[in-house]
Amino acid sequence: MKRLLLAAALGAASLALAGGAAAEVSARSVNGFRLTYEHPVTASAEAVLEAVGRPAAWWSDAHTWSGSASNISVDLRPGGCWCEALPGGGVKHAEALLVWPERRMVVFDAPFGPLQSMGVDAVLTMTWADAAEGEGRTLKWTFVVNGPAAGAMADPVDGVLAEQFARLVAHLASAGE
Repeated sequence: MKRLLLAAALGAASLALAGGAAAEVSARSVNGFRLTYEHPVTASAEAVLEAVGRPAAWWSDAHTWSGSASNISVDLRPGGCWCEALPGGGVKHAEALLVWPERRMVVFDAPFGPLQSMGVDAVLTMTWADAAEGEGRTLKWTFVVNGPAAGAMADPVDGVLAEQFARLVAHLASAGE
């Protein structure tokens, strides 16, 4: 996971800001933070849900324990595992708490990476509501983390998640071509 923090420090967040994405640490305290990412996408609601369920197609290899996003899978049903296969074992990165395609929403209990060892509460909410104007949807991620001294992790975690959000947006754009 050292690679996770190093890549974040190298400016991964700039990827999410390309193309008009809104990405920010929207709240921060000593014991927590909230990250918010938002970007318009033209993919159908079904295509967004399908892509969320296949992070191997858009997650960065650099932010895996195994070194390959192809080892990541997501079971999109309540209690489903966002897991990564490792030689002789694996790791549970997150668990699906809510999967509601009709409302275009998925919620994960998601203490990614170094947050697991900190004993924090971390919830990633993904939504893809119809755009207010025009066609398409507004893809939005909100990541809320609370726990002892968690606020110190806001910037490095923001760097990593901003990159993954940007990669999903790019994947959805390329899948629609």
